[in-house]
Amino acid sequence: MVVVEVSGTRLALEDVEAVARDGARVSLPPAAISRIRRARRAVETRLASGETIYGLNTGFGDLKNVRIPRARLRALQVNLVRSHAAGVGEPFPPDVVRAILLLRANSFAKGNSGVTLGLVRQILRVANAGITPVVPSQGSVGSSGDLAPLAHVALALIGEGDVLFRGRVTSARRALRAAGIAPYALREKEGISLVNGTQAMTADGVLALLDAERVLRAAAVAGAMALECTDSSLAPFDARIHASRPHAGASAVAAGVARMTRGSEQVRGHEACDKVQDPYSTRAMPQVLGASLDAMRYVRRVLEVEVNSATDNPLVFPADGAVLSGGNFHGQPVALAMDFLAIATAEVASLLERTVARLVSGDEGGLPRFLAREPGLHSGWMIAQYTAAALVSENKSLAHPASVDSIPTSAGQEDHNSMGTIAARKARAVVDNATQVAGIALLLAAEGLELHGGRPGDGSAGALAAVRARVRPLKRDRPLAPDLEAGAALVRSGAAVAAAEAAGRRLGF
Repeated sequence: MVVVEVSGTRLALEDVEAVARDGARVSLPPAAISRIRRARRAVETRLASGETIYGLNTGFGDLKNVRIPRARLRALQVNLVRSHAAGVGEPFPPDVVRAILLLRANSFAKGNSGVTLGLVRQILRVANAGITPVVPSQGSVGSSGDLAPLAHVALALIGEGDVLFRGRVTSARRALRAAGIAPYALREKEGISLVNGTQAMTADGVLALLDAERVLRAAAVAGAMALECTDSSLAPFDARIHASRPHAGASAVAAGVARMTRGSEQVRGHEACDKVQDPYSTRAMPQVLGASLDAMRYVRRVLEVEVNSATDNPLVFPADGAVLSGGNFHGQPVALAMDFLAIATAEVASLLERTVARLVSGDEGGLPRFLAREPGLHSGWMIAQYTAAALVSENKSLAHPASVDSIPTSAGQEDHNSMGTIAARKARAVVDNATQVAGIALLLAAEGLELHGGRPGDGSAGALAAVRARVRPLKRDRPLAPDLEAGAALVRSGAAVAAAEAAGRRLGF
């Protein structure tokens, strides 16, 4: 059993996926326990002093000036969680919610939140028991953190709200009882620490990025397969071209695609054809996919910082006992990164759709129209290109940035909001669409390789074998929907890319 440690400083994006999707368990190392305890002692000391401190003994938002009596401070935290659980819409997918639980615990493990060790252990108990809170996906404006989504997560910890447990939606109280876990009793500051933070947008964003990286790699493999069966030139992938304009992403894509075609007999066809240049979808493949690769690398850097950050408010600094109110809950860094991810991934899908269009055109590499054995009697892959076009068009709307908008909340006290959770949700939708388009490109490129004839490159041959292990050749018309889902699954799992790399050489990105 894989175990992921929540140290507060070393969580990798792949660790998030291991917990969210693969069932890895979560543990708390001794150093994190010490930091959590130190920060809590600092909170207890400040509470004993009787001074007014936001979030400890005051109201919240525009109610910041309302002082709460010591005897009612724990009730204040419970009321906060209940009142903020105001989400609406379809629930987040279970993998996103499991990632939220992990990220919330990891943030607390940093030792700047001032919560008790008991609360962090409750989060780990719930996560390790497979209890997944039902969290509505709409309602966060992305500043003061993901208030509504995180409040729904917090409800489950105290035995309220609904959860997904053992394949069924049930009450949190019932699920906790079945798992042998007592509902947690919130203490001072713990409610506000639970609901202040960027964990919802970050969790959604991490999983979307990992999937987008798989789409990009699949796009490079499908692009290599397509250029082989359309008699396209490898000249645009020459390293000298990219050294003259040294963007790292373009150089990496050019080298990776060239490696996929090593040993190919099919690309020799371009030597005898009368084409002077290939269309941009092939000729500028390194520049387009490379720009998206550079964008995704930027998004990865932002998320690597965010998953190991303290993002609630106020923050506690045990070295001198300071409790400082700031703006680490503001989601702007993640919001901009998510909008960038959506745009970058939409461009990958856009390029792939043009590749698909070339494959079905009947004008490239001697391939039959729509890759049909008997065009006219059979429509072949005609409508698969329509599907790709529809998804790419939808992405154009989804890729409009959410982060350029802001609507003030809390009577103007919270007067600039990031809309980062909206950006993350839209990015995930773009990535899901792009996954389908990449799957379509793989299926049609595989068909093209077989129809073109000749030995494909080592990497292309590996990808072709992976496709054929799941989807048979289209010798006569049949419903395409199951095939398209199988193609998307090859992208999601990384199986086509893995087979290409096993047969040839690694893409290198």
